[in-house]
Parts: sequence; structure tokens; C-alpha cells
Amino acid sequence: MSRALTTYHQRVAQEKRALIVTAATALFLELGYDRTSLARIAERSGVSRATLFKQFPSKAALFDAIVTESWSTADEEDPPPTGNVVAGLSIIGRRYAALLGRAQMTDLFRIVIAELPRFPELAHAQFSRGKMPYFESVRSYLLAEHEAGTVRVEDAELAATQFLGMISNYVFWPTLLVPGWEVSAERTAQVVDEAVRTTAARYATT
Repeated sequence: MSRALTTYHQRVAQEKRALIVTAATALFLELGYDRTSLARIAERSGVSRATLFKQFPSKAALFDAIVTESWSTADEEDPPPTGNVVAGLSIIGRRYAALLGRAQMTDLFRIVIAELPRFPELAHAQFSRGKMPYFESVRSYLLAEHEAGTVRVEDAELAATQFLGMISNYVFWPTLLVPGWEVSAERTAQVVDEAVRTTAARYATT
């Protein structure tokens, strides 16, 4: 098989995967996780059942894919270099705000919250496959800055929680509770800047 043909098949598979994930997300929101069958997802996405089962043998596997894609960054960016915590946290903060601003992120949390009483495993999947890996990357960055002597962070887990919380508490969580809640790009930038200044001041070495 030629390389061009292989690339073509890979592209088609990726396109079908995206259709399946989009259809599943919409149906989970409309009907609930329990009432959504893989057959219905195949029908909504316009792919055959065989194609769907080949990529996602179970509904749990499909939900895991939704979590992973919701939390993945656009370019899988590398962590910022150490040496300037204000610059580094500014990069992380802007990336985080952009991630939370995605429509699929809001959809993901709404599915998890709605289904939590009956399907707690969805919350575990969201935490272990999505939030925790992202959180760990921020914690690791703060530890690297601590080791470089840029900041003094004795509890990197708490510091990462505080920093990310200052951003998400303004730009994300109200969208789940307040109809029509929107935050402008200018206001989001201000929220990130304030979170950076607060964290840098709290953990300054002097």
C-alpha cells in the first residue's frame, strides 16, 4: 500500500472519529448517558456500526475519548521554560482559559454532573484522564521553578490548585450555572493577569 493511500485512510479514520465523538457528546447531553446506545451514535454520526465498534468497542471507551479530546491542547504545547515565573504562569494561564472556553469542555462537565448519581465512573474518568494530567503539568512546572530558585513553593499541589482556581472560578464555573454568562477576551486576560500577579507575589523568594 502506498504512503499516500495510507495517509488517506488515516485521514478518513480521523474524520470519522471526530464525527462519532461529536455525535456522542450531543446525544449524551440530549438523552443522557444511559439512554444513548452505540447504535444511535452510529446513526447520528453517519458511520456504520462496524466502523464505530472498530474505534470504540464500548460506550465507556467513547466517553474516555471525549474526555481526552476535551482536555487536549491544540498543539500539545510544551511547558514554558523556567526562569521567569510571571512569563511562565502567563502562558499557562492563557492556555487554561482558552481550554475552559471550549464549548466541548462545558458539554463534558454538564454530562458528568448530570450523570454523577448513576454513573460515578464518568466523573472518575473525567478526573483521571482529563483534569488530573493537566493539573499535574502545572504542578510540575511550579516545582521546576522552585528548584530553579525562581519561587519558593513548598506545596506545589496547593499552589497549582490556587492558581487554576482563580481562573476557572471566574471564566468557567458560572457558565454551568448562569444562563448567558459570557466573559469577554479583555476580561479573561485581566483575570489571568491578576491570578499570575497573586501567585507570583505569594510565592516570591523575597
